Amino acid sequence: MNKPKVAFICVHNSCRSQIAEALGRRLAPDVFDSYSAGTETKPQINQDAVRLMKRIYGIDMEKTQYSKLLSDIPLVDVVITMGCDVNCPFLPCSEKFDWGLEDPTGHGDEAFIETIRIIQAKILELSKHLAQ
Repeated sequence: MNKPKVAFICVHNSCRSQIAEALGRRLAPDVFDSYSAGTETKPQINQDAVRLMKRIYGIDMEKTQYSKLLSDIPLVDVVITMGCDVNCPFLPCSEKFDWGLEDPTGHGDEAFIETIRIIQAKILELSKHLAQ
């Protein structure tokens, strides 16, 4: 059986969705394939997210990921929106969840660490759900 493809989506694909893609790849590579994308891109991944993911997990997101548009990823089975404030992008899928996460951009390390911790817990829950 093929592993499901999971897309983590937010508008800019520079922070929360990138963290989720990195943690999906690290914590559940045997359960699902992780992708992230947005309706707009940023020239680089959020530098606070990059720094803290490197410090906490040893993951260098800038080496393995970049800001992508929805059209840059393959068709997916599961879409996870991060909590898009205004208008969440749409992708066809068989399952969809909204994690409703606040964007920590512009806040201190504590906000980023809390967001990373929540995403980690949600990745582990998703992994259990998809493994059934």
